[in-house]
Amino acid sequence: MNSVVIALLALVSFSLAYKFYATFLSRKIFELNPQNTTPAHQLHDGVDYVPTKKAILFGHHFTSIAGAAPIVGPAIAVIWGWLPAVLWVVLGSILIGGVHDLGSLVVSVRSQGKSIGELTRDLVSNRARTLFLLIIFFLLWIVLAVFALIIGLLFIQYPETVLPILVEMPLAAAVGFSFYKTKLGEVGPTIFAIILVCAFCYLGTIYPIKLGATFLGSELSSWIVLVLIYSFLAAVLPVWLLLQPRDFINAGWLFLGLGLMYIGLFILRPEIVAPAVRLNPPGAPPIFPFLFIVIACGAVSGFHSLVSSGTTAKQLGREQDAKAVGYGSMLGEGALSTMAILACTAGFASKSAWSEHYISWQAAQGLGAKIGAFVDGGGMFMAACGIPLKLAIAVTGVIIISFALTTIDTATRLQRYIITDLAAVVGWESFQNRYLSGLVAVFTAYLLCLVKGTGKGGLTLWPLFGTTNQLLAGLALLVVTLYLARRGKPIIYTLLPMIFVLGMALWAMLLNIKKYVTDGNWLVATVGSAILILALWLGYEAWMCFRRLQDKSVAQAGPG
Repeated sequence: MNSVVIALLALVSFSLAYKFYATFLSRKIFELNPQNTTPAHQLHDGVDYVPTKKAILFGHHFTSIAGAAPIVGPAIAVIWGWLPAVLWVVLGSILIGGVHDLGSLVVSVRSQGKSIGELTRDLVSNRARTLFLLIIFFLLWIVLAVFALIIGLLFIQYPETVLPILVEMPLAAAVGFSFYKTKLGEVGPTIFAIILVCAFCYLGTIYPIKLGATFLGSELSSWIVLVLIYSFLAAVLPVWLLLQPRDFINAGWLFLGLGLMYIGLFILRPEIVAPAVRLNPPGAPPIFPFLFIVIACGAVSGFHSLVSSGTTAKQLGREQDAKAVGYGSMLGEGALSTMAILACTAGFASKSAWSEHYISWQAAQGLGAKIGAFVDGGGMFMAACGIPLKLAIAVTGVIIISFALTTIDTATRLQRYIITDLAAVVGWESFQNRYLSGLVAVFTAYLLCLVKGTGKGGLTLWPLFGTTNQLLAGLALLVVTLYLARRGKPIIYTLLPMIFVLGMALWAMLLNIKKYVTDGNWLVATVGSAILILALWLGYEAWMCFRRLQDKSVAQAGPG
């Protein structure tokens, strides 16, 4: 199979879905109304609630949900063959992920920008809200610890990326200042920033930066501390000063890089050397349900509901922009995941080279294998456009690290909100202070990093991330379904995705817990069981709420 055929089919499918299905959902199901005042205007505070133009907010939302996950997940999942991965990314993005992201955003916008966890109190019960917030806290805790580790490892693995990434930080602040404090607009400063970062990518290949051991510890430990310090600053500074402009630059940066990769793909027209379906790779778990867990962000991800209802809902300037920001960003991520699949299946010189890279599940799971497959394949596609291969690889590396940083800084801001909400449950008013809650967010993540003494403590609980993330996606769809049911709107478009995602996540969690018990990994088995109980308890609370809604509807209808 030629990779160009797959690329065209995927891109055409995404375009048609946005034109027809997203429009249907926006108009008929969620009834987006340009006359509605959004929380960004109602609660405007210049820090978290800031009315934002659609293009800028799209950049923030897209880069926050993208991160490294839509690359890493498909890079592993192609071990089962390219066909299952492509089908799940394309159909999942259109029928599940886009609905999940749009629904989470709309429900939050119509509830004063409350998080999806906080919304559970209004739609289900106080107890359900606490259960949901605990699940979210655990998920974000792992994300912060593991992404700090991943970024540190990537800086060590690709030292040529350090210089352009460092330059991007102050550059983003300058661009943010130009957005809101001058009349320069967005396009000019952003293009200038992207060109400057490109120039520093070239300089980075000449002057790679290796941090080495410092007073903070080993090189890896030092990078983890520095990344968490940056995350704290990004989480407490006004959203317009760093988060928005850096994400907007990164969005332009990604579309430039992704565009060059697709152009290179069309120039090279490489054949896919991986098998279409490979049901039993050595050491791999069963394709059902784990395909739907391994590929999360590229199809549907609970983390997206946290971004939609956490930061994005507080910045949406017009309600009708939710279609482009929520559903459109998910399709953009689907396009990124499609490229990751093609880079990891058509970016190899031969079938034997691919087979060697994916010889077993253990080999495919390694961080170097996951990132290396995409960087090498994507760099090869980009080089077909006339860019020197060394520079193309550096640019691809910068793209990955940039998006990993957007994930961790947004996740830190979200964790700050969750800590504030949890503290309010027990009456700790001091945690309303954003500096204190932000400090707790990064400090608890750092403590998790230290569990193994090497900065890799987050990996202890990482096996639970995939299933917990997809459980969260199913629960977010449950909240959206209850929202629609309360308003007498059709629920089939969220109910069926909810049943599918929850079914796969619960199935995978049960299989994982069984394996942890068999292997004697009692810590992970215990924590996983606790999360499973919380999720089932929350599901029961929601079911009882739904039954009450049905009984009320029947009572209002009266005798037939």
